[in-house]
Amino acid sequence: MTPQLGARVEGGFTRFAVRAPLAGAVDLCLFDGEAETRFPMIRAGEVWALELPGDLTGTRYGYRAHGTYAPEHNLWFDPAKLLVDPYALELDRRFIQHPRLAHFGEDTAGLVPRVIVPGALPEVTHQPALFQRGGLIYEINVRSFTLLHPDVPHAQRGTIAALAHPAVIAHLQKLHVSAVELMPIVAWIDERHLPPLGLANHWGYNPVAMMALDPGLAPGGVAELRESVAALHNAGIGVILDLVFNHSGESDVHGGTLSLRGLDPAAYARAPDGSLINDTGCGNTLDFSQPAMRRLMIDTLTHFVRHAGIDGFRFDLAPVIARGPGFDPQAPIFVELAAEPCLADRIMIAEPWDIGPGGYQLGRFPPNWLEWNDRYRDDVRRFWKGEATIGTLATRIAGSSDLFGADCRSVNFLAAHDGFTLADTVAYEHRCNHANGEDNRDGHGENHSWNCGIEGPTDDPAILARRAADLRALLGTLFASTGTIMLTAGDEFGLSQQGNNNAYCQDMPIDWAARDLALEADVAALARQRAQRLGDFLRFPEDGQWLSLAGEPMADWQWQDMGSDGFLHRSPSEAGKGELRISRSERTVSWRRG
Repeated sequence: MTPQLGARVEGGFTRFAVRAPLAGAVDLCLFDGEAETRFPMIRAGEVWALELPGDLTGTRYGYRAHGTYAPEHNLWFDPAKLLVDPYALELDRRFIQHPRLAHFGEDTAGLVPRVIVPGALPEVTHQPALFQRGGLIYEINVRSFTLLHPDVPHAQRGTIAALAHPAVIAHLQKLHVSAVELMPIVAWIDERHLPPLGLANHWGYNPVAMMALDPGLAPGGVAELRESVAALHNAGIGVILDLVFNHSGESDVHGGTLSLRGLDPAAYARAPDGSLINDTGCGNTLDFSQPAMRRLMIDTLTHFVRHAGIDGFRFDLAPVIARGPGFDPQAPIFVELAAEPCLADRIMIAEPWDIGPGGYQLGRFPPNWLEWNDRYRDDVRRFWKGEATIGTLATRIAGSSDLFGADCRSVNFLAAHDGFTLADTVAYEHRCNHANGEDNRDGHGENHSWNCGIEGPTDDPAILARRAADLRALLGTLFASTGTIMLTAGDEFGLSQQGNNNAYCQDMPIDWAARDLALEADVAALARQRAQRLGDFLRFPEDGQWLSLAGEPMADWQWQDMGSDGFLHRSPSEAGKGELRISRSERTVSWRRG
């Protein structure tokens, strides 16, 4: 029987087990301060295990793996490297980037976090996921959202604990948020080009330990997450975690050896010539044709559901988890996730694209999955910019049946962490990413954005009025759309990143004192109307009437005529009886009960 992976205290013993099938030997390293004691582990098939007497809860540990070092053959064994357990649940410090992590023979015990042996973790009672399709997802970067919040105690600012503060919850309730989606909160490392530039990764999409919460965001560990989730649940708000299983922070062949690379290098997908496959743009791609990688993912999700009560998960560059090597909509991971009892009823959301061959897979994930819909984002922006027809807009706001059929699995959004903020969408035609240190080459080049006549900040009242009208038209469209909708934190009150559409390495905490309170009030009103189901009546093309702004039936040609200004949609159903009116020239979106 394969030992349970990770570290656990049981029956008066502490048991350690780690998968390293190609290693010649593995040492368990226990730390007392900086003093290190090594214990040879015993092979049990592909796993190395060791049982020590006593309850070692709170003890710091890591691994060192011995074997062949031949990167050209995908072998990276170097006993000088302290390795983090892939099943770590808690770390004693954050990861830091350093050249020694990638240099053979240079000891890294002073650089790498030590894993903390966990005590018994209480399990939460399994409840149905709070979030249901059609609700409002609110995307949050925990640190930037809470760091400057005036009502949150200083000790909690920038942490997961702050999400449980009554003032934060009140803001979420005002917007009728169905679930918060937390940008990555597990332990990550900076990309190696950032420290020389004096920059750091503030988004977290570069993980090393998939289960261990980042110590900076969750100094209280899993208990802190569990308590905040409980507080949000008590307020009727679900919690979705944004997780990265497409790559790890060990990067390309020049990256550091921190965990999987030094233990099980087969976890990384390789081309026939032996080179690392880079379907992520991050230097490596995790290989989900390997059962061990699928097991790590499933065990990670199970951990967060059982020990924190998480309602669902959003997967970054999700086609990777279904590659073997090409994308397969019937991939084993989908079957295995559905078969796991505590995961079968969780919300699963795909970012349905990566940069690999055939990487754009919008509309091809399983029927019980939701999908980020970038076609919605682009087409709605293009309509209000004057570059898309009213037929295109109608298709998007009515559920994108061309992509999902009658089963609306679309997560409609206009802006996300990756790209312009919504306010910058109407203030910048071009990205302004010079602060990132890549000569403004990074980030999306085509944003379907506009500047209303002046690029960037302005005091011109006419320009400001036009931008305000455009923001309200965009937001009105979003809240009127069929399907799940997503709003990124700060877009409800005009947050700007000064035109940076790839601000992953910019520390930009939200300034709560600078909010556009009038816009925030208007968004709260839209949210209230949607919560009353006024925005849920659209069905295209069967349900209701589609009319010109003059109230006349639409001719076929009008749908594709760029000169057509807008439309009326009247729904006769009792569930959502009413009228939606959209006028491009007037920059208005309005609902009323019919």
